[in-house]
Amino acid sequence: MLSRIPKNWLAVMGALVGAFMAILDIQITNSSLKEIQGALGATLTESSWIATAYLVAEMIAIPLTGFFTRWLSPRRFLLWTSAGFVLASLACSFSWNLESMIAFRALQGFTGGALIPMAFTLVMTQLPMEKQPVGMALFGVTATFAPSIGPTLGGWLTDTFSWHYIFYLNVLPGLLVMVLLAMGLDKQDRDDDQLKTIDLFGMVTMALGLGSLEVVLEEGSRDDWFDAEYIRWLSVIAVVSMTVFVWRQFTAKAPLVNLRLFKNPDFSKACLAYFALGAGLFGSVYLVPLYLAQIHDYNAMQIGLVLMWVGFPQLPLFPLIPKLVKKVDPRYLVFAGFVGIAISMWMNVNMTVLYDGAFLIPAMLVRAMAQPFMMVPLSIIATQGVDKKDAPSASTLLNVMRNMGGAVGIALLATLMDVRTRHYLWQVRETLVNGSQNLTQWLSHTGQLLEAQGGNATQAYGLLFKEVNRQASVMAYNEAFLVMGCMLFIAALAVLAISPIRQQAAKPAKPAPKTEPLEQAA
Repeated sequence: MLSRIPKNWLAVMGALVGAFMAILDIQITNSSLKEIQGALGATLTESSWIATAYLVAEMIAIPLTGFFTRWLSPRRFLLWTSAGFVLASLACSFSWNLESMIAFRALQGFTGGALIPMAFTLVMTQLPMEKQPVGMALFGVTATFAPSIGPTLGGWLTDTFSWHYIFYLNVLPGLLVMVLLAMGLDKQDRDDDQLKTIDLFGMVTMALGLGSLEVVLEEGSRDDWFDAEYIRWLSVIAVVSMTVFVWRQFTAKAPLVNLRLFKNPDFSKACLAYFALGAGLFGSVYLVPLYLAQIHDYNAMQIGLVLMWVGFPQLPLFPLIPKLVKKVDPRYLVFAGFVGIAISMWMNVNMTVLYDGAFLIPAMLVRAMAQPFMMVPLSIIATQGVDKKDAPSASTLLNVMRNMGGAVGIALLATLMDVRTRHYLWQVRETLVNGSQNLTQWLSHTGQLLEAQGGNATQAYGLLFKEVNRQASVMAYNEAFLVMGCMLFIAALAVLAISPIRQQAAKPAKPAPKTEPLEQAA
């Protein structure tokens, strides 16, 4: 069966499945952190490092893929990283304490992080020009669908079996990825000459800079930002390292990443759009589960059942996008996608404590219909005029910008939620004090009801405090959705400033040999 599929499509399919699993694993542990931290004897705050370790290692791995691909060859590098991802996933399931889990998650993130930009690169280098929109549509599924179903799948596996199965899940798809890549990519000798020009200084400064920045963004809101000494030190390291790294990339003869691509104004604007896309995708996946858990005490499975409405409905739309790209200016499609997601955010700005998961589903559906209109056209816009030799650097920069946008978006939302919740909590308390007669009557009535049920009248104060916190939190969530919507709408307007697709970029290239069967089906 597989032998009948053209080799270039086998390679692309293998890389896409690998990228899907790597992106899925960013979110899949979030709904199971309570179970994992309980099994490993860690606090819930400490268990946040399970996700942070993965994200930090993934962020470091993405810029290194270009060098390792040139040195080892795409086939050898992808097979090694795929095998490492499977083994690291199994190791996570056998973790015996928090430290071992963090170490194995870092290894999983490092090997998985290589799979994401390589999928993008293979779409650009393995497929003929006229079929790249199809490949980009499939890459769009990995980038937008995986984060949406991660909490759903993780919650179902944990509730039905145990948290170990969220790691067992990677084994069979990982083996499939290795088979597809082995069949689809040609064997090549290693290019050891790359070691003579290796930019070790660039690698070290990049790892220190991106790694420190990711930790600051992930952990800063939990530790009151610069009130924590380690956050201050990591911030200094991030700024200094990234400054030196950028200088190094513009002066080195063989840079780790070709930052000169930013001299192209359209590529720079597309990178900023990718940043906003990451903030929108990961920000919404962050806010909705947090709201449902905090305000309505939803468990992992219940949260997953709500989030699936932004995952599965978008699947039928992806096959339509390559056809639309040929007829409609891709900028307008990206504009429509950003506006659609902004509208879905604004649909949640008037929530009350009565708004449970069912009330959020319409906004989820709007988001599901908007997301497919962004990834494929935006990828085409971003890569117009980029030479194939620069494909690894372009892929690296775009994926780093998307991931960084997600990290920054979540960090800002967490800080906004904390600050505004305290503000609204003060406002609600002031309102209660000013209406002290109504408050006294409520406490008296509630106390009588509690005593009639065998409780204590003083418990009414606990119920009051809980309700006041819920009201303040809901108002903060409304404001967070409003801010997200405004940010995405501004991004939509900015996309229109990108130049239209040039005619020479749209000319079809000669088709790759023996690709007719699958291309006709596509």
